[in-house]
Amino acid sequence: MEYETPLFFHVMRYAVRADRDVIDMVSGNPDWEPPEALREGLREYADLESSEFQYPPSDGLLELREEIAARRGVDRDQVVVTNGAGEANYLAMARALERDRGSEVLLTDPVYPYYPGKTTLLGGSQRFVAAGEDGQLDPERVREAASTDTGCLVVNTPNNPTGAVYPEETMRELVAVAEEYDAILLSDEVYDHYDLSGTFASALGVESENRIVTDSVSKTLAITGFRVGYAVFPHDLVEEAKSRHMLINVAGSRPAQYAVLDALRETDPAYHEANRELLAERVETFTGALEAAGAEYTRPDGAFYVMARFEGYPGTLENVEALIDDIGVAGMPGEAFGDSRSDWLRFALVTPRVEEAAERLAERFG
Repeated sequence: MEYETPLFFHVMRYAVRADRDVIDMVSGNPDWEPPEALREGLREYADLESSEFQYPPSDGLLELREEIAARRGVDRDQVVVTNGAGEANYLAMARALERDRGSEVLLTDPVYPYYPGKTTLLGGSQRFVAAGEDGQLDPERVREAASTDTGCLVVNTPNNPTGAVYPEETMRELVAVAEEYDAILLSDEVYDHYDLSGTFASALGVESENRIVTDSVSKTLAITGFRVGYAVFPHDLVEEAKSRHMLINVAGSRPAQYAVLDALRETDPAYHEANRELLAERVETFTGALEAAGAEYTRPDGAFYVMARFEGYPGTLENVEALIDDIGVAGMPGEAFGDSRSDWLRFALVTPRVEEAAERLAERFG
């Protein structure tokens, strides 16, 4: 079996090696401060007894799972704390395909590239459903693509890379499609705290044994390096997921989970609101410059990303490298996200230099 190195790594490596100043708009690493309660939790942990420096429970600290369960309205035993949302998605897709209801995974186009990679890793086959020009997903198109070979449907809301936020009706219909074919809907909701539209609806709002929800605190608390995520499984799928998690990781990081628990308990909602306001301001700044440059662009309803299309400049890896060399702005090639956006570029708005990057792009293409 052969695997391709994700284009993220190619672009980041090229940007680091560039012989000039480069503004990084490649990865979704929030540049704002984590909550103070998180730092306090780490300091508190450092003074605990040495017994607290040993393995935590494999499925996560009990208090953390209880906190997550209370927030998501599920039973504690349905929650598995994972090594970021990346592992949560892997466990969820594995459980979906292990049910032997079908080996096909329905994915959106455009798609976050790690979902197809995980499908390959798990021995599944891929089938893509095109999203609309606004990034929204039509459940009827998903229903038409589904079959008895479908074992899993994977969606991401708020969406990377389009910024689309799927409304409640869409989520309800997607769960219904999964139920019709006895497949599993995997809803990756890692950007749930960055809904700029007020229309976000979790798949957990639909009672079903055919859906798994994944999430993490990487984006929520601006701590991508902590690698604390989780998955919420149906009762009949959770035990095997815990076993696979234990075999792969044994357990997650106890100090990271301890600090995250403090942050979840003590952080005021104003922290999240301020970050959404900052992101909304950056969207305005960046899309305004794209407008001046005559570009076509997406205006995100959530998450961190703007996609742009400059006439005569398709979203290839070569063109991304040229932008790094010419103006020192590093984005992602649209071809990394599937066929439907191969003419586009994707930019992450998680840098304090958004305005400077926008000016460089406007000057280059305006």
